[in-house]
Amino acid sequence: MRRTDNAGNFWLRRRARIIQESRFGRFSIAEAMPTDAIRLSMENFRLKVFRVVASHLNFSRAAEELLLTQPAVTQQIKALEDEYGVSLFDRSGGRIALTQAGQALVPYAEKLRTISEEAYAAVASASGKLGGQLALGASQTIGQYVLPNLVAGFLRENPRVSITAISGNTDTILEALSAHRIHLAMVEGPALRKDIHVEPFMQDEMVLVVPASHEWAEREIALADLRDAPLLMREFGSGSRRVVENALRRAGLKKNELKTRMELDSTEGLLSAVEAGLGVTFVSRWAVRSELALGTLKLARVRGLRLARMFSVAYPAGPEPTGSAGAFRLFLLAHSMKLMAGGAATRIQTPTSGPTRRSA
Repeated sequence: MRRTDNAGNFWLRRRARIIQESRFGRFSIAEAMPTDAIRLSMENFRLKVFRVVASHLNFSRAAEELLLTQPAVTQQIKALEDEYGVSLFDRSGGRIALTQAGQALVPYAEKLRTISEEAYAAVASASGKLGGQLALGASQTIGQYVLPNLVAGFLRENPRVSITAISGNTDTILEALSAHRIHLAMVEGPALRKDIHVEPFMQDEMVLVVPASHEWAEREIALADLRDAPLLMREFGSGSRRVVENALRRAGLKKNELKTRMELDSTEGLLSAVEAGLGVTFVSRWAVRSELALGTLKLARVRGLRLARMFSVAYPAGPEPTGSAGAFRLFLLAHSMKLMAGGAATRIQTPTSGPTRRSA
């Protein structure tokens, strides 16, 4: 892709892209159109570069996000420092830190970005077309298996909106929402916060996944059998973990009766661990469809246990969101049923009742 320092030519027409950084648990989704050049020219380009460098405290990562070369980023920062007559970053000691002047500039750079986005959104709205930036957050199952289809559908109807998204566990995403780093959050577990309004948009079902050769594969087991099973769980703060523990507790199985062999911070990690024979786990039915189709994993059913939950969209308590955030919320509520219907066509076959089996 062509890179340039010219703000007017910086954003070239490109298709939607998804960049996943599993180590940092974040990804971005953007749909850029030729009019993006106009949008970015509303925000002082040097201040934009400063803001991105300040957020990462790393010139290389800032250059990657801005689609610039690292020398170009350094040149923009140097020009801004010359303009203000002060150093904005301390580059001594092999690390980068904001100087006192840089710290003072950060909130104003953020305000200018907000004003730029609001101005673009207002002009787009007045012309009958949505535009501007939309920042989303999604807990991992939603971010990996549900959100991409929703974003793709939304961008087909609203190509002038640019979307960025982060992923993490439920607690992390709700913290980002509370701190106003994102406009909307989509989470798997209960919000448990008074400063956030939550609306369910789709029902999900969690299923018990076992290795393909496991004696529980495609069988029904008793709840008591889980006491002897090596259980793989998500980390604390995960909405999925909360749902599993609450359902087991209601069914009569306490946390201290479980043999948790390992905790992992991603659903994909859980599935890989099950394939390796490390234990069994509960995940969303959306997450395991490919493995079931390939036959690398199987399901088991726990008699009398149903792990149903709701995926929810959350926004700060108060008025309903407007602009791009409001439009995406309405799109989500309207199209989730269609997404569910599509999933039902390939719905996971629940293991049929059979003799209770116990693990050795």
